[in-house]
Amino acid sequence: MKTTILLIILFYTTTLFSQKILTVKDAEVQFEASVPVFEPVAAKNTAVQVALNTKRGYISFVIPMNQFIFERSLMQEHFNAYYLETDRYPRATFKGIIEKFNLEDINNTPKKLLIKGKIKIHGESKAITTIVRLQTTNEGFMMSSDFVLNTDDFNIEIPFLIRNKISKTVIVKVYSVFPTEAINIGSITINTKSKIRD
Repeated sequence: MKTTILLIILFYTTTLFSQKILTVKDAEVQFEASVPVFEPVAAKNTAVQVALNTKRGYISFVIPMNQFIFERSLMQEHFNAYYLETDRYPRATFKGIIEKFNLEDINNTPKKLLIKGKIKIHGESKAITTIVRLQTTNEGFMMSSDFVLNTDDFNIEIPFLIRNKISKTVIVKVYSVFPTEAINIGSITINTKSKIRD
């Protein structure tokens, strides 16, 4: 009977570790589309949801577009109402894979891997490939990346009068910390009075 219980524990914990999905709801996405001389065009969003399959390296992002915060409220209003039309397109998404991802290989030395997938903004999708940096922290492990997007790829129209004040080339930065609490086998209770037999 002890053998059976031990096998159950090992199977249970192995399954949980191998299929673990890590999620966060407060990942950060920043972007900047500034042009020299003119005032900065930049915003930050800290309400981004991310899910990572630690076995396969599959990763997905859901970005609520109306949660980008600008320094100027008027710029934020125009972003939502005219450029990104967040009432019509409330979310941007990314679905992809971190190539050669292995949770056991991540330590306090930054590791660079390729991430490939499709990003969907303003109803338009585009395939992207970029570098993602992974590193352990006290809370879990940190993921960060930066890449460049072009507004033309997502059918985002910039009014003619301010076209020279906003860059079509947008620098995007992504940052997230995934908690990786280990499963405590001591917390798993087994009913030794069950009818399981060797």
